[in-house]
Amino acid sequence: MEIVIISGLSGAGKSRVAAVLEDMDFYCVDNMPVSMMPKFAELCLATQGRYESVALVTDVRARENISELFTSLTEMRELGCGLKILFIEAEMETIVRRYKETRRRHPLETAGRSLEETVKTEMLMLAPVRDVADEVIDTTGLTLNKLQRVLYNKFMVGQDNKSLNITIKSFGFKRGLPIEADLLFDVRFLPNPFYVPGLAEKTGLDDQVKDYVFSSDASNEFFSRLIGMIDFLMPFYIEEGKRYLIICIGCTGGKHRAPAISEALGEHLSEQGYPVNCVHRDIERDYP
Repeated sequence: MEIVIISGLSGAGKSRVAAVLEDMDFYCVDNMPVSMMPKFAELCLATQGRYESVALVTDVRARENISELFTSLTEMRELGCGLKILFIEAEMETIVRRYKETRRRHPLETAGRSLEETVKTEMLMLAPVRDVADEVIDTTGLTLNKLQRVLYNKFMVGQDNKSLNITIKSFGFKRGLPIEADLLFDVRFLPNPFYVPGLAEKTGLDDQVKDYVFSSDASNEFFSRLIGMIDFLMPFYIEEGKRYLIICIGCTGGKHRAPAISEALGEHLSEQGYPVNCVHRDIERDYP
C-alpha cells in the first residue's frame, strides 16, 4: 500500500493537490490528525488491498506536532506501508495575496503580527518537514492543468493505461449528435451494407457486416489513420490528467458502419491496455 502524506504551507494548495490525486484514484482524507495516521494505516491494511493508494492531508501547526508527525511516520513504516511525503509550498507573496483575496485568516495569525511575518514563521517551523520530503511542489503560478501534469509525472508515470477510461459510442446522424463527445468521426463515406442483399437486417456486430465494411481500400486506410491519431493522442490526454474520454463514431442510421468501426477501434485500444466500453446508441432502431 502506498500512502502519500501531503503537508506544507497554509494557503499553498494542499487541498487542491488532494483533489487532483483523488481524480487519479487515490483515496484521500483531508485534515487527518497526525496522531491518527498509524491507526488509519492499520485499518487500510486490514482491507487487504481495497485501498492501495492513499493520500492524507495533514496540517502541522505547532512544533510539537512535527515530532509527533515523525513518530507517526516511523510507526507506519514499521507496519509495512510505502510512504512518500509531498510538501506543498508557494512564494510568500503568492500566499499573502491568496489570503487577502479570499479574506481568510491564516491559522497561525496572532494579534500584532503581520500576515507576512506569520507566513515566514510557518516557513521556518515547517523547514524540518520540507527537508525530509520526497517531493516538493511549488504552486506559485501553477494553473490547475499544470498542477495535474506535475502530479501525474510524479505519481502515475510507469503505470499502465488504466488511468484513462474510454467509451466508444456509435450513433446515427439522422437521430442527432451525441452531445457528450470528446472526439467525433463521420464514417458515412464508407461502403454501406444497408444496400447489400442479406446485410440490411444485420448489424455492425455481425462478422458479415464487419467484413463488408472493411472490404475497401478506403476503409482500411481510414482505420489505419484513425488508430494512428488515437494512439498519438492518448499519452497527452493521460498526462493532462483526463480521466474519461468519449469517442463517438457516426454513420447514417447507426446500425452498420459506425458499430463495425467502433468495435474494431475498441479491440485495438483494449490491446493497448486501456479500459474500453463500446456503446451502440442506435443499433437496435429501425433503419431508415
